[in-house]
Amino acid sequence: MFDPFLKELHHGIQQRGGKPIDVPVGLEECRSKKGTSVIRSWLWEVPNFRRWRVTRLDAGDKLQVLNSVAYPSYNLDHPLMGVDLLWFGARQKLVAVLDFQPLVQDSNYLDRYFSGLKQLNQEFPELNGEETMRSFDPNQYFSSWLLFCRGGADQAETSLPPAFSAFLKAYWELHDTALNNTALIQSDEVKRLQDNYDVYSAERDPAHGLFTSHFGKEWSDRFLSEFLFPASAKQ
Repeated sequence: MFDPFLKELHHGIQQRGGKPIDVPVGLEECRSKKGTSVIRSWLWEVPNFRRWRVTRLDAGDKLQVLNSVAYPSYNLDHPLMGVDLLWFGARQKLVAVLDFQPLVQDSNYLDRYFSGLKQLNQEFPELNGEETMRSFDPNQYFSSWLLFCRGGADQAETSLPPAFSAFLKAYWELHDTALNNTALIQSDEVKRLQDNYDVYSAERDPAHGLFTSHFGKEWSDRFLSEFLFPASAKQ
């Protein structure tokens, strides 16, 4: 279900000069013992980003997942990009989260970086995030204008594709603008805040239990600490 989104994401990264780099050995792909699900991950070296990771889980009709986080270079203080798409086939349920993930909740920072996402929030009211996400504090590393949906097949097939494309376009525009502006936050503080994002996310990641159920605890613990949120292992 999410392969077109994966292709679009990777195409955009490559258009920006992104080059694939090695994923930690053993984490680039894993198959469940029953052979019914497979997870694949990619790391990209992208100009003016220090890290861009992508993960795709395919469990056939039961479950589909696409996840990605982009970490800007430390000299840029603009938000991270977060993508989480999940499709639960048995329940015909879509969970979609698309966000510019802020480093701080300061009003000057939000005014500078969130006009594009605010506009998308108005353009796609069915993804306007009114339902509070249960696993995360919306006042830390998530914005008030995230695109969030708990829907069904209709949203997955009609609302989500154009919203996803518009979201990626808006994030690239945000990034291009930030390249020409002076950062509000010093680079050492950006590093601290990005590291804290990994710690915060590793402690609350709702997908960890899902990965464990498919691929076992040992592999999933390593995947969490070495690939998804590597700065969390250094704290």
